[in-house]
Amino acid sequence: MRHFDYSRAESVDQAVATYSQAEAAAFLAGGTNLLDMVKIDIMRPELMVDVNRLGLDEIEKLDDGRLRIGTLVTNSVLAHHFEVTSQPGYAVLSEALLSGASTQLRNKATTGGNMMQRVRCPYFRDGVSACNKRDPGSGCAAIDGYNRSVHAVLGTSDKCIATYPSDMSVAMAAVGATVSVTGPEGSREIDFLDFHLLPGDKPWEEFALKDDELITHVALDAPIQGARSAYLKLRDRSSYQFALASSAVIVALDGNTIRDARLAMGGVATKPWRAKEAENALKGQPATEQTFARAAQIAMQDAKGYKHNAFKIPLGRQAIVRNLTTLTA
Repeated sequence: MRHFDYSRAESVDQAVATYSQAEAAAFLAGGTNLLDMVKIDIMRPELMVDVNRLGLDEIEKLDDGRLRIGTLVTNSVLAHHFEVTSQPGYAVLSEALLSGASTQLRNKATTGGNMMQRVRCPYFRDGVSACNKRDPGSGCAAIDGYNRSVHAVLGTSDKCIATYPSDMSVAMAAVGATVSVTGPEGSREIDFLDFHLLPGDKPWEEFALKDDELITHVALDAPIQGARSAYLKLRDRSSYQFALASSAVIVALDGNTIRDARLAMGGVATKPWRAKEAENALKGQPATEQTFARAAQIAMQDAKGYKHNAFKIPLGRQAIVRNLTTLTA
């Protein structure tokens, strides 16, 4: 590991100001991903700004029904919080959080840090292979290499095909949320669906953050009245494994008719993948396997398989159909 300076901030403004003083700085919260990246020499901050004393560790219900989550709330606290577990429309978030990593990691990992997880592509992490995300312009060894488990079939480009790894963010994409950030020029809000960027021609640009902005909160949309929700994660083994395909589903029924629906996918795409066309195909339709299969077909219709991961296309469809079938039974 390289040497770096360390500074503990006592306020958001101090954290942002301190960060701005270094050419290469990083905000340090739980550190479960950041320190990994530093140890394997992928990230090389000259300064770590510790933000753990900023008081951004509260969960509060807002007057308009939304749930405001501080960026330092740990994954364990969020998964078990009463305002999450008592709302069937938020069950998808709790299930997604508990399906990721281990108890020890969830006790340290924070909401903001989880959103900013880096990809698990081995060519990104080995430090020597061609990788446009790690070394812009060097190419993408995954496209013609071994691209089975952590490589995408949706949202890819000829520059990068790595999947985005967070389960939590897939659930948040389904629920709908707003990200609050603060930087030297003040505070602003970002729609959660716009926070994670597609690789396009610049896969090294992963988040809609300016370099010196700090995430302070995430506000979940109010739960859909009468909705139920669930997260289904399909993977090679039952624990401590990233998704091959996952679905976050929220549905509200009037009798056997689907009144409203939200659908997002993980493990198959380069960002948390909200499938709005598939949602529209569900609304107003009977809750039958035929309806679910049609929605799943629409959700995956733009998928492009590579040499080793084409199986993710039917697997993604199965993740949708199984989740909807169980949830509406």
